[in-house]
Order: sequence, then C-alpha cells, then structure tokens
Amino acid sequence: MTMTLPPIDVDLSALATRLDHVPERPLSLAECQTLKAVVHMFADVLRLLDEQGATIAQLRAFLGWARSEKMREVLRQAGLDPQTTSAPRVDESRPATGQARQHPDPGHGRHGAAAYAGAHKIAIAHAALHPGDACPGCATGKVYAQQEPRRLIRIVGQAPLAATVYALERLRCNLCGEVFTATPPEGVGPEKYDATSASMIALLKYGSGLPFHRLERLQAHLAIPLPASTQWEIVAETATVLRPTLDELLRQAAQGDVLHNDDTHMRVLGLRHEAAPAASGTEEAPIDPANAGSDMAKRTGVFTSGIVSQTQDGHRIALFFTGRRHAGENLAAVLARRAAELGPPIQMSDALTRNLPEPLQVIVANCLAHGRRRFVEVTPQFPAQCRHVLEALGEIYGHDAHARAEGMTPEARLQYHQAHSGPVMTALHAWLTAQLAEKQVEPNSGLGKAITYLLKHWPALTLFLRQPGAPLDNSLCERALKKAILHRKNALFYKTMNGAQVGDLFMSLIHTCELNGVNPFDYLTELQRHAEEMARNPAEWMPWNYRETLARASRSRSETGPAP
Repeated sequence: MTMTLPPIDVDLSALATRLDHVPERPLSLAECQTLKAVVHMFADVLRLLDEQGATIAQLRAFLGWARSEKMREVLRQAGLDPQTTSAPRVDESRPATGQARQHPDPGHGRHGAAAYAGAHKIAIAHAALHPGDACPGCATGKVYAQQEPRRLIRIVGQAPLAATVYALERLRCNLCGEVFTATPPEGVGPEKYDATSASMIALLKYGSGLPFHRLERLQAHLAIPLPASTQWEIVAETATVLRPTLDELLRQAAQGDVLHNDDTHMRVLGLRHEAAPAASGTEEAPIDPANAGSDMAKRTGVFTSGIVSQTQDGHRIALFFTGRRHAGENLAAVLARRAAELGPPIQMSDALTRNLPEPLQVIVANCLAHGRRRFVEVTPQFPAQCRHVLEALGEIYGHDAHARAEGMTPEARLQYHQAHSGPVMTALHAWLTAQLAEKQVEPNSGLGKAITYLLKHWPALTLFLRQPGAPLDNSLCERALKKAILHRKNALFYKTMNGAQVGDLFMSLIHTCELNGVNPFDYLTELQRHAEEMARNPAEWMPWNYRETLARASRSRSETGPAP
C-alpha cells in the first residue's frame, strides 16, 4: 500500500544556498533534519517511480499535495479569497449560487425510530390497563389508546452471520431398538445455509468491500466459523440462480434514454499470462469477457466497465463488466439489445474515444466535470483566469441544482438552462476563444491545454443546452465505479474470470438497488426464495416492482386458500 507523506515546508533555493556555505559554517541540527527529510522524500519518490510507474496525480497525492475540487478550497489553496466572488448571474427569484440554504430548526441529530425500518418490532401492551378502563388517576375518565406509542430502540451487537444449533431429542426403544427423533421447527431443513446467508455474504463482499478472508477471521473470533472457500461456494451457486434477473436488467438498460459509461483498471490473475481470444465481433451476452474489437489480441489490460442507464420510467440500472473490453465496447454490447424502433440514446462519458460504442449511433455528451478538473489542477499557477472559469461553471451547476430541486421535467429543465445557463456559456466560450486568439495564454501551458480541451469538445460539453434530459457530467457512473475500486483496494484482484463475473453480477444487483432506494439484502433474499417464479418472469422481479409482485402472490394465496 502506498503511503502519503506529510508535506515538507522548505525553501529549496534557500537550502541549496545554505549548502554552498557548509565549508564555512556547519549545518545546525534543524538544518540537518530538514536536509534529511528532503533526501528521504527524494528516495521515496524514486522508489515509487521504480515500483509502480506513478503518474503525476499519484505523485501529488503521495507527497500530500492532493487538493479538494470544491471551488472554495481551490481558491483558498491558490492564495485567493473565496469570499470575494463576482456577483452571480442567476435568477433573482431564488437564492444565489453558493448561498446557504435555509434549514428548519435543528433537532437532536439522532435517528428516529422511523429510520430503523429493518429492525425487529415488538408491540408491548400495558400490563394493568386496557382501552376503555377507568382512569386510575382521577377515577372518573376512561383511558384510550394514543395514535403513536412511545418507542424505545435497543441496538445489540451480533455476528454478521449468526447460527442456531437445534438439539433434537432422540429416544430409543430398549426392546426393539427403534430411535424416535424430535421434529425440527417449521422452516428448518437439512440445508445448513439459508437464503439470508448468501445475501449477507454477497452484500459484505461486493457491496461493502469485505474480502472473504476478513469475514472468515471475524466469524472465527465470534465462534461461528465460516471458511472463505465456503463463502465462495455459496455466492457462486447463488449467482447461477440470479442470472435471469441480470439478463432482464441488461435488456431494460438497453432501452434507457441516457446511458453513462466509464471504466477503471482491474486485476484478474487468470488473465495475466493469457493472450486475448481472437476477434469475434460484438456478442449477444456482454458480460462474457470475449473479444469485441479488432485489436483485442494485442490488448493486455483488464478493466471493469460501469454503465448506468436512466430509463423512461425514472429507474436507474447499474451494470458492471470485467474483462479486456473497454467501456465503449461493453456499451455497444448492451445497446445491441436495444429495440429497433427506439431512437439513439444520450451517451454520457468523458472524451476518451474508447468510451464510444462504435459503430452504434448515440447522442454524445461529454463530462463537464472533467473539463472543470483541468482548471482546478492549474489554479495555483493561473489563479485569476481559473477563478473566472470556475465561477462561471459554478453558476451552471447552481442552475442545474435549482432545476433538480424544483422537479422540472426534461423539457422544462432544457428551457431553464437555455434561458439562464446559455448566456453564461456563450460568454465563457467567447472568453476562452479570446485567450488563445489574442495570445493571452501560451497554448502549451497547463491553462492553454485546459482551454483547448473545453473548446475542442464544446458541442458535447454543452449538450444540456440543446437536448432534453442531457446531464452535465458523468458523476453518476464515477460513483458507481467506486464499487469496483473498493473491491480492488480491499481484495486486490479476482482470481479467475468466473469470479469476476460473479462479482459483476452482485455489484450490478446491489448498486441498482441502492440507486432506486431499495434494500439490497431483502431483494437478494426474496429472489432466492422465489427463484422459480423469477426465472419464469424476471421482469416482475426488478428492484422497483418485486414488492408488488410479492403482495399480489400473497393476495392470490389468501383468496384461493391453502392447498388441499
């Protein structure tokens, strides 16, 4: 694991001048410590470059120079006063961008009883009184039940996977030798692990980044052993059962109006020394790691691609694919399932060409946050110019937040952006163009490259001013990829492609639940308990409608009565 060094506050030019005079005057203890710190830092940087081939961004983080991208922090670190901002050009009928929102009176800050929806609830009746009884206080009135009972919350610690040992009494006849065993409780069968065990293991591993071996140690500490090999067997078997659900998610994601995609590096040990398979074109099942591009045979990298689809019904579907494919190739495999009568969707990503789903037609939108980040990185060198750009983009995000808070339709949001964000972006484009045309900025400098990036991708960066529903940035997909990054940081790798596909399946189901405000533990459990019904009609078992399906099945059973 790469550590982060604390920043060293030293004037290198002054230190070099001081070293020139060492023969005349020896270094003091403080000067020796400063020099020693600089030498150690230099040695660590050389080691990092030799072992990992670090990028500039990694070196900045290693040296403790990583910065927040919030405009207030960016300006402060550049030596500017974040309070003296130019007057925002926004609608005066709402609070200005950056103005503190008005909150109701603060409470105690703790979660109320309603927040514990997953807790076991027990109703306790009064020991001596019942509704309608005479009041023991005044002996005249009668007591009645209040609408809301008083609630007490008790939280206890327990193992992630608990166990119950049922000791079934056995009786043996002393004459014939026949043995009679007690009947186990209802629902307790010969299976050692039930559906909730698989759900919890999958949620800890692929939703929270807890590797199998760490859960094994934790369970051993609590005297409920759960070997890592057993955990893998459980999730692998469960993944086979849940496969129809993922296939339906793929089908519905392909019909989305807006699709975000991006990828991140991943390690799969089984692919380290294997050549990529021969080119075979885009396949029907995009989760298959097979080849989808003509240069696949030369490709050595392994990636996890994230795709987030926003459907017409307002649902969000997250999909993960691990293999040698790039994000654009995986998106093309998903869009191959798109209905022919639907028009091209909006595709949001950064400006990398490998994110485009060639040869399928999409409406390309690029991430405004990526363009903004380039100015954040060079703000210390060009504070005044970068401040101008950051404040202009801050207004755009302020307008978008207002549209979101008002619940505007895509068409109303487009009109609002055209009226309020359009003039800001037009002025910003003119200013950026003038900086290069009037030679105010060196084109090869950091600021010049940042300006060139915005101007080069301006149509895709400003699609939100022309297309209803076009997002501003790709943050939705970048947040989704944190699932894969968390796994990479904690488990370090997948051993085989089969393990990677199991991880992709559970991450897709878990994060889709999170995006739609659904309890992923309950969802995975119900899918296993109703595996046959789900396999017959997976569209009825999506995260946003499985509860209605369960309710219909319950009503049907109550109407027909118990089976004879």
